[in-house]
Amino acid sequence: QVQLVESGGGLVQAGGSLRLSCAASGISFNFAAMGWYRQAPGKQRELVAVMASGGTTNYAESVKGRFTISRDNAKRTVSLQMNSLKPEDTAVYYCYAGLANNYWGQGTQVTVSS
Repeated sequence: QVQLVESGGGLVQAGGSLRLSCAASGISFNFAAMGWYRQAPGKQRELVAVMASGGTTNYAESVKGRFTISRDNAKRTVSLQMNSLKPEDTAVYYCYAGLANNYWGQGTQVTVSS
């Protein structure tokens, strides 16, 4: 059973930083694409950032230059460093794992106040 457990969400002022982390179990982590999606109220879930097993990254245009994804295969974790946060970054952030199937964590709330 795949489990993805997020941590690190919270409330921050615009311009601030947060770091999200996700611990994965039940999946061949080294071979999985790992990443982050988010869903704001009334909007569809959207890709934020993803890192393939080989290290290639893909970011949403809206977060390029502000967010950085990283993974630690030994610790089976993926992280998202979020800098220069904006109110429009407010959303529930979901950890993602992709390997034959797609998996998401329970989500962690990120709220950016103006």
